[in-house]
Amino acid sequence: MKKIICYLLAGAMIISLAACGKNVDQVSSEDEAQAVISASEDSTEVSTETENDENVAEVEEDITAQEEILRIKELFAQHGLKAGTCLSTQMIDNDDYNALILDQFNSITMENSMKPDYLFNKQDSIASGDLVVEFNQDMIKMLNWAKTNNMAVRGHTLVWHSQTPDWIFYKDFDTKNGLVTREEMLARLDSYIRQVFEGLEEKGYIDLFYAYDVVNEAWMEDGTMRDSKWKEIIGDDYLWQAFNIANKYAPESIDLYYNDYNEQFKTETLVDFVETLKDEDGNYLIDGVGFQAHLYTSDNLKDYFRTVDAVAKLGVKVQLTELDVCLGAYKKPLFAVEENTKAQGQFMYDLIYGLLERVDNGTLNMDAITFWGFADDLSWRKEYSPLLYNKKLEPKFAYYGAMQIKEKAGY
Repeated sequence: MKKIICYLLAGAMIISLAACGKNVDQVSSEDEAQAVISASEDSTEVSTETENDENVAEVEEDITAQEEILRIKELFAQHGLKAGTCLSTQMIDNDDYNALILDQFNSITMENSMKPDYLFNKQDSIASGDLVVEFNQDMIKMLNWAKTNNMAVRGHTLVWHSQTPDWIFYKDFDTKNGLVTREEMLARLDSYIRQVFEGLEEKGYIDLFYAYDVVNEAWMEDGTMRDSKWKEIIGDDYLWQAFNIANKYAPESIDLYYNDYNEQFKTETLVDFVETLKDEDGNYLIDGVGFQAHLYTSDNLKDYFRTVDAVAKLGVKVQLTELDVCLGAYKKPLFAVEENTKAQGQFMYDLIYGLLERVDNGTLNMDAITFWGFADDLSWRKEYSPLLYNKKLEPKFAYYGAMQIKEKAGY
């Protein structure tokens, strides 16, 4: 029993707690508490040999049953989907986090290390007169980890208004000088995207990638294009230019995505935008739209699925790329008490059920769902307790919702 790792048997919260020596008062229900008491008694002296044998048999039976429960990646694979999480070096350096990721997921997206802020060498760019892309050590470490562990990778992200160094937009890469011309910025954009894909191929990582976010968060909720240096210098067609350039250098095996948040409030904008991303022959330059899916338990899923259906009808792929479900509403977090976490589990169940139903009936072309992490205390929105596991790496109702185990998802 001591060798059973708390998080490794995905649904085995009761058995895991017993194995790790948790107190009974940490278990969420009376039935589970009794199960922990029974399991813990197996390691103590009992009154008769018969009673001891019966307890051991019960534990072994429970373990066998729990081993038969699918992992998230196995459940999703039954519907043709990858199961993803975001990744940092902190996670892979921690044995517990590392083991959980390998157990449950088969796709990763780097939290930060592939964003523009982390990809350029300023001094080499100044010396060469052209942008110089340099893969940072954290990125290389995570790509090597992904390669060793047979993990697929989503690239995130090339063109973004945020986490992009200002100096790339100025003459001689000096912010004291004026902005470069449209032609020069297009040349830099071309060089940048080319170096990323060529670098991934040269270093032997290109085959890990199945999707790449070419542009991130370019549209506002009112349907206007977000202000950025990209837009200011190149013009409104910088989005089309970015996808056109990415198509030139990305291999066919990598789907090119536009990625955005608050997608349910941008339905018409997204539909209209995708229709503009075509080449001169009318072929899409884009392969899919990424819905970040930073959702709240107060959100209306019917409205959300209207957006999913509207974009799916265009024929492009849809992925949930940064899924988390916060307790409460925007700027109104709720405490992680049982009532609220049950509502979270129900919401997650209904969301995943609706997506898988659409995938299975052929109305939604989706090949991956990525959770933006796994444990609440690692989340960028941890005050909302938005993920599948608590800080002790114990599965929540939300985990069972994602796993489509309705009777354990808070219902």
